[in-house]
Amino acid sequence: MLAVFAHPDDESITCGALLARCADLGVRVSVLCLTRGEHGRGAGGGGLGDLRTQELAAAAEVLRVSDVLVLDHEDGMLPWIDAALLEADILGAIERFEADCVVTFDEDGLYWHPDHVTVHERVTAAVAGLGAAAPALFYATVPDGTMRAVADAAADDPGCSQAPASAILGIEDVDAFGSNAPSPTIVFDAEQWAARKVSALRCHRSQVEGSALDCLDERVMARLLATEHYRRANIGAPGDTLLDRLGTPPAAVSREA
Repeated sequence: MLAVFAHPDDESITCGALLARCADLGVRVSVLCLTRGEHGRGAGGGGLGDLRTQELAAAAEVLRVSDVLVLDHEDGMLPWIDAALLEADILGAIERFEADCVVTFDEDGLYWHPDHVTVHERVTAAVAGLGAAAPALFYATVPDGTMRAVADAAADDPGCSQAPASAILGIEDVDAFGSNAPSPTIVFDAEQWAARKVSALRCHRSQVEGSALDCLDERVMARLLATEHYRRANIGAPGDTLLDRLGTPPAAVSREA
């Protein structure tokens, strides 16, 4: 499995539980991160990019990810980088890690972040160009309302009195996460792996420190982040995959509820 994202922390917040679950099953899990996130929260410049790369390595260890490849494209500039270059980087990682399955952002880019949307587009184009040799492709989203629940829980928690409950990973509009995202075709109940997901997310200290993601009790966080949404792309290898077997169709989840 190859997870392709834009910045350190994308992997943990988007599909950390899935990566942990697959790693536990013996799957070779790899992460390709196209930037070092040097323009994220905190002081900008190369120092922050180096720090976030180290944070990604720590998160990968928690999730038991086998391979991490971080490229040097400029954070915040992916929409303006030559599309062919980005696609070549993605294809190189698919070949290098012998990916049978690729996971990346859905078209909403979690909260319509331009870098994220560009990664979705470039991964889609790269996989489509492989034709019959393509891996299976899945798009991931944060379920609508998840980050609103996190922010509300922080607002009600006395231990979070100093945290800006309205800010999640630097995003003030927490309702943007999952807003108008395409409907999932697979719901992954990550309850058993959610604590690892939270631990990995908190490895990204530069981005979560002082926020609702930092101050809430780990058990509360794990409960709120225990569901991940995926959508099977209409391109890529057909047939049943591990992710199909691990997840549940949304209709089945609704009936169980």
